Amino acid sequence: MEAAVTAARIATKEGRGAIFAPLAMGGAGGLRAGGTAADRLVRWLDGMETASRTAMRHLDDIEAWSARAENEMATLSGRTPPALRAVLTEWPLVSAPMAEAMTGASRAAVQRNMAWMEARSLIREVTGQGRYRMWRAAN
Repeated sequence: MEAAVTAARIATKEGRGAIFAPLAMGGAGGLRAGGTAADRLVRWLDGMETASRTAMRHLDDIEAWSARAENEMATLSGRTPPALRAVLTEWPLVSAPMAEAMTGASRAAVQRNMAWMEARSLIREVTGQGRYRMWRAAN
């Protein structure tokens, strides 16, 4: 908890800098409390570096996916395809009801566009269920 609080305080110091510090993305090492203060600081700094690199790679992947999706979806008309692409860019997992609410599109339009995107390997369904399904951008 101490490391997480420290990361949050550094990230939001005086309202400048990062909005968050992705410490958990670096594994549990940066959050481990045992050892001397010097050992904890080294683990925390290593965890912050690893987490920041992981977050940057993830953001690069999402940016590349968005560009690829925009290119492939260029032939589609209407406001739903770009709105759906924006939702899938901003959220790691998206359900059809969530996409419907966030895009303002009808359930049928969302499902039709998601099926089109899934058929072209732009998104993939991750829950493996018939109900309460969730999709993510396919990198």
